[in-house]
Amino acid sequence: MTIKKGEVLLTRREVFSASHRLICEHLSEEENLKKFDKCTRIHGHNYTIEVTLKGIPNPEDGMIMNLHKLRDIIRDTVISKVDHHFINEDIEEFKSTHIPSTENMAITFWAWLEPYFPIGTLYKIKLIETENNWVEFYG
Repeated sequence: MTIKKGEVLLTRREVFSASHRLICEHLSEEENLKKFDKCTRIHGHNYTIEVTLKGIPNPEDGMIMNLHKLRDIIRDTVISKVDHHFINEDIEEFKSTHIPSTENMAITFWAWLEPYFPIGTLYKIKLIETENNWVEFYG
């Protein structure tokens, strides 16, 4: 995605805690251990999600979006659904069709958030699982 002259990026960061288990139902226990190692056990993370919007600031108020409104959208659309939940069982998208990898979670969060922004405004979701591991998804 390209940034055009005059456009700015606006990012809001939120945090949540959730647990998950990485496992492929069609694989044996040995194959799952080989693929996912200790992540085959239920475990949790303190995630950080960064939602970045792209646009030209409104000349009337100098903003792409009011940060309080952006905060509320993220909290209502993502955080309220996943905070202190077991992703595999509590989140419909992951009950049977998706493995709750950080990659799949970022893709799912994009789908949840995208309807709340004008087309082309949602630029990136960065989901940080640990200080060493994160994904960035550009829709």
